[in-house]
Amino acid sequence: MGTIVAVARDEGHRFSKPLLPAIRLLAGLGVEGDAHCGETVKHRSRVAVDPTQPNLRQVHLIHAELFEELAAGGFALRPGDMGENVTTRGIDLLALPTGARLRLGSDALVEVTGLRNPCVQIEAFRPGLLKAVLGRDTDGNLIRKAGVMGIVLEGGEVRPGDSIEIGLPALPHRALERV
Repeated sequence: MGTIVAVARDEGHRFSKPLLPAIRLLAGLGVEGDAHCGETVKHRSRVAVDPTQPNLRQVHLIHAELFEELAAGGFALRPGDMGENVTTRGIDLLALPTGARLRLGSDALVEVTGLRNPCVQIEAFRPGLLKAVLGRDTDGNLIRKAGVMGIVLEGGEVRPGDSIEIGLPALPHRALERV
């Protein structure tokens, strides 16, 4: 079980999101009042390719432990800085399988759809940060550390201090891929 450290949303397409005392998740849509809320894709580069794609990026979650790792590399970041809606603690988000379900607080349920693929905007935000949130495993495969994306299955209010419970999909598990 993990904990929610912070929540954020922004109605504009800005890189960072302001922190709030609570956010409301809407089933099938995402975070109420957020620029990425909707049934179809809202990320501007994806809209340009095909605006009818389903929105698999309704909620962005990052683990607070990443901020600590980045601080060791000289990057002072706080929740919301990397555009996430929910900052977590105590869950290895990157190790979750596709389809894992996260109960946020008592009501909201988010299904993990994949890894966030950091784009060049992250480099404009802090030079060197793109390289810091990408790594390589022992086989040379790319590791994306900038959090996970999900869709809202059940709505509800989410706030800092709420618990997070994990539900795993049936075996065999599929590793997360960029979405």
